[in-house]
Amino acid sequence: MKIIIIEDEAPALSRIKKMVYELEPDIEIIATADSIEQAVSVIKQNSQVDLILMDIELADGQSFEIFNLVTVQSPVIFTTAYDEFALKAFKVNSIDYLLKPIDKDELQRAFSKYKTLQKNNSIMDVNQQMQELLFNLKQPSGAYKNRFLVKQGQKLISIATDNIAYFFTQDKLCYVQTNGSSKYVIDYTLDELMGMVDPTLFFQLNRQTIASIACIQSVHTYFNGKLKVELKPSLSNEVVVSRERAAEFKDWLGK
Repeated sequence: MKIIIIEDEAPALSRIKKMVYELEPDIEIIATADSIEQAVSVIKQNSQVDLILMDIELADGQSFEIFNLVTVQSPVIFTTAYDEFALKAFKVNSIDYLLKPIDKDELQRAFSKYKTLQKNNSIMDVNQQMQELLFNLKQPSGAYKNRFLVKQGQKLISIATDNIAYFFTQDKLCYVQTNGSSKYVIDYTLDELMGMVDPTLFFQLNRQTIASIACIQSVHTYFNGKLKVELKPSLSNEVVVSRERAAEFKDWLGK
């Protein structure tokens, strides 16, 4: 069996490769990729690969974008550090996913499931279900949120969306920063938040930050085609948009 692994964290990639070889010594890992751009190139060069292990969150965005850029004919096992997002849908649609850190037994079960599907000639059915799922994930799920409820001590605070400058992650927590000086822990992931806010008003700059267009003070060219963004209120960490997302970000700014 020939497989491709798409994973942007080097330690995670090494661990997955080690487990794969321990569980299935005959497997051939023919390629790896750590970004959407590289994954598209690898899949184009190896269109007949048997199976793909694909991390959902990559450095330059969500791996779902890969399916918009290249035809993926192989079944996919998704991996993710998050137990939210559309994982229930993956299960309903018979698409395997593995939560990080990946458990060896879970990986073995995923391989066994693949072999069963292949034996029963059901791979095409699973691929069709995956395409339908990806299509549904892109569709609006209803009106965007106008307010978010956060907790400060024993007090609940309602924040109007138009008073939000940006959302950001820090020390494994997600925060909402208002246009003033206040910030609060918010009980959502950035993935969930991007499905709740109007994408014409908010943009995910990187894996740590979603910004409103009103809070973007300036944008500067950076090395290797990246963009450096200054936010208001300022964020302590440097905010950089990857080269792969720079064009999309500039298009968004110009809408």
